[in-house]
Amino acid sequence: MKLNPWKEFEPIVLVFENKKRLISTAHEAAAVLIKDWPGDDGDEYCVAVRTCWEVILGKMDAFELRRALLRAAEEAGIAAIAAVH
Repeated sequence: MKLNPWKEFEPIVLVFENKKRLISTAHEAAAVLIKDWPGDDGDEYCVAVRTCWEVILGKMDAFELRRALLRAAEEAGIAAIAAVH
């Protein structure tokens, strides 16, 4: 099985307390979910992590990851801004 962490979706900017992160690939989404997320116990967070893995495995479309990230950001109180690519 060949993994593809570079699957792209329309970019979003997530605004954390001390930095902004531009996210447009499954790889970037995985990094922000693992390194920068303020907590790991929310339902939408868990869905976003699972969706990220499914996208990397090629089992799900990257658009679904973008949607999952937006829902997880809302759940965590993280501002999300649509970015022009």
